[in-house]
Amino acid sequence: MADRAALPAAPLHPPFTVEHFASWCQQLVLDNGEHMVLEDFQAAFVADVFARDPRDPSWPMYLEAWLVVPEGNAKTTLVGVLLLYQILFEIGSYIPVAASSREQAEVLYRAAADIVVRTEDANPSFRDIYKCQEGHRRIKCTKSRGRIQVRAADERTGDGERFSKAVLEELHRHRDLKLYRSWRGKARKRHGQIIAISTAGEPGAEFEQTRARMRESATDVTREPCFTRAAVPGLFVLHDWAVPGQANIEDMAVVKAANPLRAITLESLRQDFASPSMSPSYWRRFKCNYPTRSDSAAVSETDWAAAAADAGIPEGVPVALGIDFGWAADATAIVPLWTRDAHWRVLGQAVLLIPPGAGVTLHPDKVKTAIRALRERNPIALVAMDPYDARDVQAWLVDELGCPVIAHSQGNAQASIDYERFVTGLRDGSLHHSGDPALTEHVMNAVERLLPDKRKRFERPAAGRAPGTARTRAIDALVAAAMVHSAVVATASAKPRRWGLVA
Repeated sequence: MADRAALPAAPLHPPFTVEHFASWCQQLVLDNGEHMVLEDFQAAFVADVFARDPRDPSWPMYLEAWLVVPEGNAKTTLVGVLLLYQILFEIGSYIPVAASSREQAEVLYRAAADIVVRTEDANPSFRDIYKCQEGHRRIKCTKSRGRIQVRAADERTGDGERFSKAVLEELHRHRDLKLYRSWRGKARKRHGQIIAISTAGEPGAEFEQTRARMRESATDVTREPCFTRAAVPGLFVLHDWAVPGQANIEDMAVVKAANPLRAITLESLRQDFASPSMSPSYWRRFKCNYPTRSDSAAVSETDWAAAAADAGIPEGVPVALGIDFGWAADATAIVPLWTRDAHWRVLGQAVLLIPPGAGVTLHPDKVKTAIRALRERNPIALVAMDPYDARDVQAWLVDELGCPVIAHSQGNAQASIDYERFVTGLRDGSLHHSGDPALTEHVMNAVERLLPDKRKRFERPAAGRAPGTARTRAIDALVAAAMVHSAVVATASAKPRRWGLVA
């Protein structure tokens, strides 16, 4: 424990209790010039952070503590204060803090450092306790030899960390959760704890998948209309503030219930909502804390939902196949398309073949087996594919199955045509889908990429292109669907009966 005589006035309660922490916080000066008063939702989270395992008090009750709350609810301020407290009252405490980027790291460092400077100015007894080293984004405690080190996230340099606590700031912005998993392993070995704070991410992202698993697997759950506390003692606790998915996101009373900070009011929310710069996706994600696709999403949920067909592809009718090959990192996707007439086409169920991983490639025989299975149900009238790295499959299709193959480039010129034909088909009502979850997921993952000539193509999100994330943010089925749809539109408009695609 630090030298109590040299510290600011000590609260009556023992350290690492909510009462002690709340009392200590009252010395701190915030950026509005007022002293910090711990709010109820903050106190509830801190209580779980401080909780100890009754079977062995040397262990925290929760090795992982998550606070997911909309922006503007003082997450960064709370964590900065919590870390200043930790390094003051624990001898030699080391706390690494990872942000998604250098810029985000600067925000967290500045939040904590500014509190130190303002409090020193207001309270002389607080001086000389902390040393802020801006160039290193480091804060040291001179009384306890504890320190906070803020940096950009990089799992390649995080393996050697030894800490009592570690923090990941705005976890939804991290490229992936590799560093989080690495630090979680260190926490388990060393009686430490990992804290994550964030707002909502994008649907399908690794962060949102983990957030959903926490809610689903919890054994200790408290639910209120806009708040969920989900926990498994000994493992994790999640404090999750969000507008329910079925609620009206324009009802300011509901949105306020998901924003617990007292400074956020109905009037301030109305002003934010009315701002010309506010977009629906930003409001839904950052004010309502609901997983939301970015403004660059290629296909809207509305357009995709409207294109759903009452039924899928009937058995026995001829289909065209689109194949997007992936042998090592990406999946191979096969998507059938049935043309009922020139104004009505429907995409069927996608077949996804995942490579084994660890450098082992997908065997071509697995692709052939999948194609044979599709052919047993529906005759294959044509196949659209890029034969660049699949010439053996192309030859097999032509020579053994007698399937016409259209060599379909995946370069920007052709991809931009595929994009335009696909989104036009959805909007004019000529292109439909059977509601296949795999295809829907891949369509919802895609963003639009603006090409130098101002045309667009489908693209995987930047986060989905990071190593280890390809399968969670894939668009392979969409690429295959766009290829076959584009090929059928082109061929059918020229000679619609030549390929046997129209009854």
